[in-house]
Amino acid sequence: MLTRLSYRIHTTLERYFPEQRLFLKSDTDTRFIRLRPSTQAIAVVVGSLVLAWTILATAILLMDSISAGTSREQIARQQVLYEHRLNDLSDDRDLRANEAASAQKRFNLALAQVASMQARLLASEDRRRELETGIDVIQNTLRGVIKERDQVREQLAAVVTPDAGRSEEEKLRDTEATVDFLTSSLGSTAQERDVMEGAAAKADERVAAITLEKQQLETSNDVIFTQLEQALTVSVEPLDKMFRQAGLDPEDMLSAVRKGYGGQGGPLTPIVLSTKGLPALKSEARANAILKDLDNMNLYRMAAFKAPFGMPVNTSVRYTSGFGGRDDPFGRGHRKHEGQDLAGDYGAPILASADGTVTFAGWSNGYGRLIKIQHAFGIETRYGHLSQIRVEVGQKVSRGDRIGDMGNSGRSTGTHLHYEIRIGGSAINPMTFIKAAKNVF
Repeated sequence: MLTRLSYRIHTTLERYFPEQRLFLKSDTDTRFIRLRPSTQAIAVVVGSLVLAWTILATAILLMDSISAGTSREQIARQQVLYEHRLNDLSDDRDLRANEAASAQKRFNLALAQVASMQARLLASEDRRRELETGIDVIQNTLRGVIKERDQVREQLAAVVTPDAGRSEEEKLRDTEATVDFLTSSLGSTAQERDVMEGAAAKADERVAAITLEKQQLETSNDVIFTQLEQALTVSVEPLDKMFRQAGLDPEDMLSAVRKGYGGQGGPLTPIVLSTKGLPALKSEARANAILKDLDNMNLYRMAAFKAPFGMPVNTSVRYTSGFGGRDDPFGRGHRKHEGQDLAGDYGAPILASADGTVTFAGWSNGYGRLIKIQHAFGIETRYGHLSQIRVEVGQKVSRGDRIGDMGNSGRSTGTHLHYEIRIGGSAINPMTFIKAAKNVF
């Protein structure tokens, strides 16, 4: 059976590979090598395998080379793109910083103008009171002159009344004395009248001058108030928009800050010019509205430092894994990523993004070296994978204080900062605060 099978195989191979003889001739002899069909088949198969392996290996090497080159180019392009984006972010941050400085200058200018306006309003009120006092004096003097005139008329009427019991000579003497008295009284009365007319004319001139000055002052104040109101609108609107974009209610935050700073007095105290229960002047109402807006702007500034609107790093970084679902870098399936990763240099400074109190500073599974800071309004920030911790539990920190160094501790595949923001214990996207503050700070 085996012999018949071998014979069939040999016969089949002989059809495709007939027996060949390779002659080797020398000077003295001629020899040959017989190549059987099976030998030729084996040689062809081996040669084909070697050729296929060579082609496959070459293709794999070429693909690896091309893939490596493409990856390097992609990495280079991404690096250039990130550098451009970082430069743009840096320029935008500088622009916002300049805008904030300009807003602070406008704020200081507004305070100076309000103080000057308040002084001018008080001076105008004093001049008005002086004018009222002068008019009252003039009126009282005129009343006295009129009363004296009436008394003289009564005396004159009594003198000219006929008296049948007196002689003509006595009547003549009495008449001459009466005329002299009347002449003297009328002369002094005329002099007093002339003096009072001059005083009244001067008072009218002064009233007209004060009225004109008051109109000019009201026009100037209207221009100043308009500019101040516009400056406040430009300064307050970005802050209000920043809080709303971050998902925070500005009214609630202002109310919370106002409760924490409940002291009375200061340059932003409402102006009260009238102490007689009279209605407030229009300028007084506008000034108080501006002072209220300035107070709100100051409260916005305090609230901005209490909420995490600051950047946790001040060096060049690359935004890597964002907030939300992602594939676990250690191959443990799809997991939720509750923060924003910022990759940078090992040991780069990590900064507090808002004023607060350190509630945790130590090692935590997964986070590695971790810092937790409790802020106002029920907000908490977390800073993970640090290489060094520079604060202690219970320590008060301000926005921009260095609290640690960037590292690679815990469940981390590279040097970066894991930055979280939590409100009421629930994690939110930190980019919400970062993007909201980008147009202000």
